[in-house]
Parts: sequence; C-alpha cells; structure tokens
Amino acid sequence: MGKNVEKCQKITKKREMFYGSYTYSIDPKNRLSIPVKFRRNLNPESGDTFMMTRGIQQCVYVYPKDLWEKDVEPRIKNLDEFDTQQSSFMCLLLEYANEDVLDSQSRLLIPKALTDFAGIEKDVFILGVRNHLELWNPQVYQQFKASITKSYAEIAAEVMKKE
Repeated sequence: MGKNVEKCQKITKKREMFYGSYTYSIDPKNRLSIPVKFRRNLNPESGDTFMMTRGIQQCVYVYPKDLWEKDVEPRIKNLDEFDTQQSSFMCLLLEYANEDVLDSQSRLLIPKALTDFAGIEKDVFILGVRNHLELWNPQVYQQFKASITKSYAEIAAEVMKKE
C-alpha cells in the first residue's frame, strides 16, 4: 500500500512529464519562446535554466537544468572515457551542449550550431517528450514520422508490454 500512495503522490507533483506539441517561430536572433504550458510545469529548481544539445534524431533536446542534472549528467558521468563507443557518444553529445536562461519574454537563445544541426530555419515544431522538449524543423519531423515502418499499434504492443 505504501508504494501505491507514493506513486499517486509522485503523479500529482507539478511536473513529471512534458507532452503535447506546438509550432512556433524562431526569431532572427535564434530566440524561441517556450510555450506557456511547458513553462508552467517547470520546477523552481530549474531556475528557468535549460540545457540544450543535439538529439538522437535530427532535432534539439532541451532539458530543464534540474532534470539534466538529475537524469542526464549521472549517466554521462558513468560512461567510460576509455571505451571508444562511449567516448564517441560523449564527444558527440557534449560538443553541442549549451546552457541558457529564459529571458524576460520567456525565450531561449538556441545556438546556431544546434539550429543548423536540426535544419531549423524559421518554424519550429516543439514536442514534449517525457523529461525534455524536442525542437524540430516541421518538415524534418514529418519525414521522421514517415520513415517509421511499423504501425503505431505494432510499436505500442512492443514497447508497452508488461514484463
């Protein structure tokens, strides 16, 4: 019973997961407004500070700083710098890593290297994915979805099966 109560309390906390999507425009200085729905879910520990880096696909990952420190940094610190694959991953991930704080208009400055990597020019598809946001060129995101060869039902059956 204690574990179930803890699970319920955890679910009712301010933010456990980002979800939903929006299409916004990036301004000529590479600043992007973060949607209100996502800003409302920020924990005070983040201090309106975000960590950004390249995504696994052709997108930008944006983590609130508190979640980066809790979820990402420990995993990076546990990688073996003398293992070629792990070292390569660290280099590729951290090469693009950047920190920024929301300005007075709730905008983040997205580094040009990251917008270039993601092919973002003007429009940005902002996707909430669990503990982070993903920034996509809308056309690239549509191509990514079209490249998925299995149906949604097949993928759901594989990844959501109970163990």
